Amino acid sequence: MVQKRKLPCPEFYTIAWIAALPIERAAAIALLDERHDEPEGFDQHSKDDNAYDWGKVGQHNVVIASLPAGLFGTASAAITGSQILSSLPHIKIGLLVGIGGGIPRPGRDIRLGDVVVSQPDGKCGGIVQYDFGKAKADSTWERTGSFNMPPTVLLNALAKLQAEYELEDSQTTKTLEAMITKFPRMETQYSFQGVDNDILFPSTFKHSGGDTCDLCGLSEQVVREKRESTDPVVHYGLIASGNTLVNDADTRENIFKLAEEECLCVETVAAGLANVFPCLVIRGISDYADSHKNDRWQRYASATAAAFAVELLKHVPVRQLQVAPRAVELVERANQSITELNETIKAAHKGFVVRSLPISWGAAYGSASNELESH
Repeated sequence: MVQKRKLPCPEFYTIAWIAALPIERAAAIALLDERHDEPEGFDQHSKDDNAYDWGKVGQHNVVIASLPAGLFGTASAAITGSQILSSLPHIKIGLLVGIGGGIPRPGRDIRLGDVVVSQPDGKCGGIVQYDFGKAKADSTWERTGSFNMPPTVLLNALAKLQAEYELEDSQTTKTLEAMITKFPRMETQYSFQGVDNDILFPSTFKHSGGDTCDLCGLSEQVVREKRESTDPVVHYGLIASGNTLVNDADTRENIFKLAEEECLCVETVAAGLANVFPCLVIRGISDYADSHKNDRWQRYASATAAAFAVELLKHVPVRQLQVAPRAVELVERANQSITELNETIKAAHKGFVVRSLPISWGAAYGSASNELESH
């Protein structure tokens, strides 16, 4: 076994990588350039139930945080994010890395193993909560609430990496090959699962039963153009998040319509995390969020998301991260901005109400006249 380093204090770790599932955690650990022992002086908060792994990616020290086994959903994610910052208040940025269900559309060729990255679109911070809103009188649905933007230092790194992709191919596949060389046991399930096993059916075609789609009639599948390479493609845009696991195409299509935005995938963690722990969300596509959903692609999708996260972190300048605000400070600023906005809205509303009150000039004049006459 390779001897692990032990850093002298937890303050050396500036990046938190959140992996909700054990397979996501395994992929994250496997892609660390170094694994570390728990640092000297780490005092985990008494109410912090997270499990932590420590290591290094490129020039950055990273702590991997995992939810307790069996816990998932937005509420658990919110608790996890808060607990990380209670034990590690010096953390600067976060990544939420794992699997999600793709929402393929005409003109948006999303396939199993591809990666979706939450990128703000000018109207929201990259995350849309699909099960939080209010019904309107015309039977439509109005989405309410919003989520914080990812940290600027991560968005800068993302822009830099996107420019690099215009010049040369992603390093994701090479990163995964190196992982398999290092951990041969992962090869079968954490490698590409084959073009023939990536099957997309029309949203109206339901699963016929069984663990595979052997009984579904492959003649019903959507015919897609063959890709030149099996390397995962990276997509940037909005991610739909909520508490309900989506495994029905009708539900998936309704989410797409209700969101009023072009969401690229669905998942069940980010909506609980974004406002308590500023982070960028990275999802490997493991299914199409329909009744044909199965586990075959989950490990490979976990690995592709983790490989992209590694590549992204290597584009984060150390100096820029050193001077970046702590995550707790970003949360405090966001909460303060919300408070100030609410106060502004209340003041504006109060002024509107006062200006809208009817004034009876006759009554006022009459009162004054009567008062003069009484003297």
